[in-house]
Amino acid sequence: MRNVKEISLNPNQPADQAQSWLGSQADHLAAELETNGIVVLPAILGTEQLRGMQSAFASRLRRMRWNNFEGFQKTEHYRHMVEDVLLLDQGFVDLAVHPLVKQILARYLGAKYELTEAKGWKSLPTKYDFHGWHGDTWYDQSTQQTIHREIKLAMYLTDVRSGAFKFIKGSHRQRHPHNLKKAEVRDLHSSDVIELSGNAGTVFLFDTSAIHRQSIPILEPRQAIFYAYHDPDVPIQAEDIAYYRYHPLLLNAAFLGDLAAEDRRILGFGNKTNFQPAFERGDQAPLIYEVFQAADSARLRIKKLHERITMKLRRTFRLT
Repeated sequence: MRNVKEISLNPNQPADQAQSWLGSQADHLAAELETNGIVVLPAILGTEQLRGMQSAFASRLRRMRWNNFEGFQKTEHYRHMVEDVLLLDQGFVDLAVHPLVKQILARYLGAKYELTEAKGWKSLPTKYDFHGWHGDTWYDQSTQQTIHREIKLAMYLTDVRSGAFKFIKGSHRQRHPHNLKKAEVRDLHSSDVIELSGNAGTVFLFDTSAIHRQSIPILEPRQAIFYAYHDPDVPIQAEDIAYYRYHPLLLNAAFLGDLAAEDRRILGFGNKTNFQPAFERGDQAPLIYEVFQAADSARLRIKKLHERITMKLRRTFRLT
């Protein structure tokens, strides 16, 4: 795979030259994506943008989300999930609708694609193989014969030297995506494996039907974000409907002042295809959640009682 990470965008070019250059670069990168199923992008965000994104993302990793405390979600042992990253910093929105990203996606996905998910996570150090070889399942394979196209944009927020993204070059659009069985893993050719280590700010696009994984061991914590782009009219699988995975994007109004009409379409403005009115997750809250809720209610009652006693004592001392 050709390394294009050092190609830089020149903001000082005249508008017509910049547009022509951008189109030419998009042609080359989209062709590489079509051939290999993955492509590394040039440095499309500045140092200040990256720093702001890192700081905002890190703020969500300080504690688990609970009650009125913002934080990460924890549904598995080795990853701290940060949902809806478009709420956090302007850079996350700028990345999602970057001109080069849009041109590549238009060539690969056609005109109807939207950004359908924007999240990230911190992977914890481990030698355990918790996230093996797979293709991303998202559409309803029971009703869809077509191998539908989906692209994920990935960006490292920390330097990644271990636990890097691994990808089987050219494995995209060969069969419906699924989790590979041991026999299938044994048949993989090591010569086709791409392991993508890189510095913070590394951005790449890949077809999610291809075989990929997070490698092990993970020797230091890894932070990364992943955006999913596909046609929102494609029926999604039942488990994602139940989980409400592809809900309409949650956006921060402060970051949306300069959006063009195309950007609003990509971010799904007005599209209610996968909107579920008054959605409530069906699974039962664990007992520990009820315990914490009761403990917090008790804390608030004790706090209120303490305030009342303090006020009464102050009034008493003032009268004596």
